[in-house]
Amino acid sequence: KLSGSFNNMGVPGAKSFHLVAPGYGNVAGVPTGSANPYFARFASSENATVVGDAAAQNPTFFSLWIGNNDILSYATSGGAGVDQTGNFDPSTYGGNDITDPNVFASVYSQQVDALTASGAKGVLVNIPEVTSIPYFTTVPTNAIPLDAATAAQLNAQFAAYNTQILPGLAAMGVITPEEAALRMINFSAGQNFPIMTDDDLTDLTTILQGAPFSLPPQLAALLGQLRQVKSDDLIVLTASSVLGTTPDPNNPQGVIGVSIPLTDQYVLAVSEQARITAASTAYNATIQALAGAKGLAFVDAKAALARVANGGVVYDGGVLTSQFVTGGAFSLDGVHPTPRGYAYTANLIIQAINDTYDATIPTVHIGNYATITVTNN
Repeated sequence: KLSGSFNNMGVPGAKSFHLVAPGYGNVAGVPTGSANPYFARFASSENATVVGDAAAQNPTFFSLWIGNNDILSYATSGGAGVDQTGNFDPSTYGGNDITDPNVFASVYSQQVDALTASGAKGVLVNIPEVTSIPYFTTVPTNAIPLDAATAAQLNAQFAAYNTQILPGLAAMGVITPEEAALRMINFSAGQNFPIMTDDDLTDLTTILQGAPFSLPPQLAALLGQLRQVKSDDLIVLTASSVLGTTPDPNNPQGVIGVSIPLTDQYVLAVSEQARITAASTAYNATIQALAGAKGLAFVDAKAALARVANGGVVYDGGVLTSQFVTGGAFSLDGVHPTPRGYAYTANLIIQAINDTYDATIPTVHIGNYATITVTNN
């Protein structure tokens, strides 16, 4: 275990409520997920909290940027977690869940109170719109190229599903007409939207095996929660390695996105994006309100990232954008910034500190910091 004191108390992977959780640095809890191995390396005791250890350093100044992970894992998992809004017990949350905004407000207030208790000044940073990062914007939704003959063949295969099964289910009241329309499958020559499994849809697997449809179990499972990706869905970066592939070499017709649905983990649906936006909006309201109430500096990272994503930010020697690989702002995981992206963030924080406290901290030259280099070698 490392001994302090420490100036950097950041813990990778931590969510807001983890910072006030006793035992988050207890090595015994690491295998069960109740503790974090990185905090375990420097926690002052087995029952210490991150914010408690930070406050124990008696800082005169602090920066606090927490809350991204409260929505990020839900987003990067394609909405595989649960929106826990209304659940005030974070001990029951899964790793990919969205933190309840009231839980966030409570623990965030505790953190700011602890860090300012001795009169420290500081800067609070809000939560960017995570869906604007390259992890969600690189893979196009119409990622499947088809010629006219293949498109016609696929449409013939889905004809009964479109014209008989879906209208029949709507007439029976099993699904709404709106859901029936959402589930229609249509292909054409050119770029097409892949098919996917959507966990938010009614699961029709069992119904389709019964009368009057009597479909084989394998086909019923395929159609159970099937739809095509829509233009306003987001396909995650990792889907690029599976889209259009044939997982069974003995079945060349089994193509992911064409005849095999893309699983839900690879697509962040509009409804899932809305849950993320609702949560982050609430988090940001808490952060900004506390910054104002405590007289602390405030950084609008959400607006700053939006500028990077929407046209880019000019710096000394270039333009920083969110374009994957070549934009300069984001690393190859499509989520975390490059050193150059972090330099941009550092300048935002420095400027907020200077503006709030009449300080004169010099900003850094963004172009002096490394980013991804593309060569022809």
